[in-house]
Amino acid sequence: MLIKIYPENPNPKAIEQVVDVLRKGGLIIYPTDTVYGLGCDITNHKAIEAICQIRHIKPDKANFSFICYDLSHISDYIKPIDNTTFRILKKALPGPFTFIFNASHKVPKLLSSNKKTVGIRVPDNNIAREIVNMLGNPILSTSIHDEDDIIEYSTDPELIYEKYEDKVDIVIDGGYGGNIASTVVDCTSGEFEVVREGKGELEMYL
Repeated sequence: MLIKIYPENPNPKAIEQVVDVLRKGGLIIYPTDTVYGLGCDITNHKAIEAICQIRHIKPDKANFSFICYDLSHISDYIKPIDNTTFRILKKALPGPFTFIFNASHKVPKLLSSNKKTVGIRVPDNNIAREIVNMLGNPILSTSIHDEDDIIEYSTDPELIYEKYEDKVDIVIDGGYGGNIASTVVDCTSGEFEVVREGKGELEMYL
């Protein structure tokens, strides 16, 4: 199913439709402030396994992100952080960053693996955030990649739908996506180390 949702003012009925699918263990493709993402409810193991099959990766090897509504969601899934780190997150989020933290004991249980770290995202996109807000917990997410040698990420939601319609339950058309992924920042040592340069410029917030 392809659903059009406008990022400026997401239709609550459409968001509710997406959330219903997630609660039933469905998979969605949705827009963020960077590239389109493939996501599911983090509490549904079968859905997580289905995403791993689509991406041809093992759950214990996967570097998934948790898409959160705001910082209040984050504390459940990461080990405590200091005030300086929190202040920088508050300035940088919502934004095009994935922050990697030491995972709390909740994360391995969710992913059926011994993951010690977790990537956290609060995208600056109303559609993604409203889905998470209505769902009541984060969604597990991975970027939609393209096999094209020139373009790394798929940007056209209609083309994404053609490719994935038999693999996912809903593709959300939130307009053209970007083709630059988030900036990945490793915070596990207490420092901010950029491990992948992307759309976000961390220097602005340090």
